[in-house]
Formats: sequence, structure tokens, C-alpha cells
Amino acid sequence: MQKVLITGSTGFIGTNVTNELLKRGYEVHAIVYGSQPAKQKNLICYDMNLMDISVVDKFMSEHHFENLIHLAWYVGKGCHTSDLNLDWVITTLNLLKSFKDHGGKRFLGAGTCSEYEYKYGYLLEDETPTDPKTLYGNGKNAVFNVAKVFCNQNDIIFKWPRIFNLYGPNEKPTRLMPSVINSCLNNEDVKVSDCLKFQDYLHVEDTARAIVDVFESDLHGAVNICSGKPVQLKEIVTKIAEFTNFKGKILWGSIPAAFGEDLVVGNNEKLKSIGWQPRYSLEAGLKQTIKWWKEQKNVR
Repeated sequence: MQKVLITGSTGFIGTNVTNELLKRGYEVHAIVYGSQPAKQKNLICYDMNLMDISVVDKFMSEHHFENLIHLAWYVGKGCHTSDLNLDWVITTLNLLKSFKDHGGKRFLGAGTCSEYEYKYGYLLEDETPTDPKTLYGNGKNAVFNVAKVFCNQNDIIFKWPRIFNLYGPNEKPTRLMPSVINSCLNNEDVKVSDCLKFQDYLHVEDTARAIVDVFESDLHGAVNICSGKPVQLKEIVTKIAEFTNFKGKILWGSIPAAFGEDLVVGNNEKLKSIGWQPRYSLEAGLKQTIKWWKEQKNVR
């Protein structure tokens, strides 16, 4: 049974990546901090602060992991401007160095579409310039640039899935889809921006499968994890209202847009070249997500 070390395993993406790894027969070793995942067969957890490099280095020296999937980063309130991005750049590079020092062979880090310069429309790995406008995007891109060279000179396989927008069960309630779904289910006025922008959304389970597919593949470097299909936010909100039989008011433009760009969509041909295909259409994914939120309300 192949062992893999994972960070960020309790997050929105990490939970699904962990489940996908377990489904494929890996022995998963997860570094967690405070929040503990549900117990599962072949999942071993270690409570540890990744920012304490001496503790991390001691741990790595005792285990000698050859495979590392690093998903942990600050994605809380104000993450795009937070000083914590600097801490996570340092933490990630220290973790990678310790991984190398103790036998590391294959590293996958979580990139983001925020690394790109958005003005080019369809965003393509290895061609579209990376000129981030946020501290979050710059932090991720700094790690990408340093880790790519570091891994190459130390014979470590380097993989960098650039994750675009995603949705699905257990997303933060304040995000677009959960907030609209819950307003519709509660028969409350739906407060949204004008929703005229186009973005690229992928179901979180398809995202997790894509990340593990990249991890297992011969692909190196940056790989877009996206649907490759632009969808207007207004269409998403309208579909949710339709699928929940919502009869109330949708207050278009009642809140400011959370994002400034008119179009953010990725080219996913590199991802599809290894046989990956999404299992959820937008409609099917929204219906499954709505069903999940209904079940949570019944639990309460």
C-alpha cells in the first residue's frame, strides 16, 4: 500500500482529496491542526502546527515520506490581502526543504487561478503570463517559481494543479452558491450582485479526482483544474431558484461584486490529456448540492 502525506486534509478540497486517495487504496497520513477528520480505515492523523518547522522537521526525519500533497494555506476572511500569505510562503518552502532532506520524491502543491494575469481571457498553463494582483496570488506564484526549480535540481517530481472556482456540499455558507441555495430554501429574498461576470466552476468531487489524477500521472508543473466552460453567475443563481422552486425575489445588484474581472476561465486540455473528465454537469452538480443542503436543514 503506497503512503502519501497530505496537509489541509480537513478543508473543503482536502476532505474530498483525502476521500479519493483512500478510495484508490492509499495509506493516507494527514497533518492536521486542531480540527480532526472522521476516523477512516487507512487514515492516520498527526496534530501538528506546520509553522513550527523544528517539529515538522523532526516528524519528517522519523517517517521519510516519498509522496507529499500540500493543500494547506490560509483561505479565511480577507485571504487575498492577508499578511498570513507571507507566513504560508515560508511554511511551504520550509516543508518542501524538509521533505527533500528526508527522502521526498514526489511533491504536489495547490496552485490557484489567481496566479494568472486575467486580461487574456482563456488561461493556459505555460503560456498565459502570471502577474497576480493580490498577495494571495503572488504568494502562491512565488512558491510555484521557487519550488519548480528546487524540485528540478533535487530530482523531485513537481506537480502544481492550478485550482479554479469550485462548489459542492459543505462549502462555506457565505459563498455564492450556498448563500443563494439557503436563501431559496428559507424562502428569503436572494441578495446578490448584478451577476454579469463569467467564471469557471467545477464540482469539488471532480476537482478532487482531477488533483489525484494529476498526482498519479506523468504530468509535471502547472495543470489547470477547471471545467473549461465559462458560465455567467446570473445563470447559476437562476438555475438554483428553478431547482428549489423559489418563488420569492432575487435582488440583483443589492450587494457589490466580490470579484472585479469580467471573465475568468481556464483551458483544461492538459488535464483532459490524462483521461480526466468531469462526472458532474453544472445542473447535476447544483441539484446534488441543493439536496445536501436540504439534508443539513433536516438534521437541524
